[in-house]
Amino acid sequence: MKYEEFIEQVQKRAPLASQDEARRATRATLETLAECLSKEERHDAASQLPRGLAMYLQQPFLGPEKQPSPSRKKDFSLDDFFERMSIREDMPKNTAREHARVVMSVLSDALSCGELEDIRAELPIEFYYEFFERK
Repeated sequence: MKYEEFIEQVQKRAPLASQDEARRATRATLETLAECLSKEERHDAASQLPRGLAMYLQQPFLGPEKQPSPSRKKDFSLDDFFERMSIREDMPKNTAREHARVVMSVLSDALSCGELEDIRAELPIEFYYEFFERK
């Protein structure tokens, strides 16, 4: 999937008034997702995305990077995810939650099934129910 196509899909599915809003939602979601993933997984996922999106997964941190650990998954809750998204996107938490769902939906379409499974495996189960369970 090309960068502009990804952004257009986010804008359409959200729905958002502009591509700038879709870009902001996409960036906030991918940077926050990157905080939940190991360095290797961020790299693998980024390799399947256009450069403009890949950079959000590869350089997501404003501060020192923590080493991934099994306990880290438990420390990073879904509520933490939405709180961080809200700050990054400068939107209320409920709005950020809706935008994250849309971006994750488009991301699911853009990545291979194997890569999507690898991401799911690194996230706490509550993320699966929020973002990946097909209803």
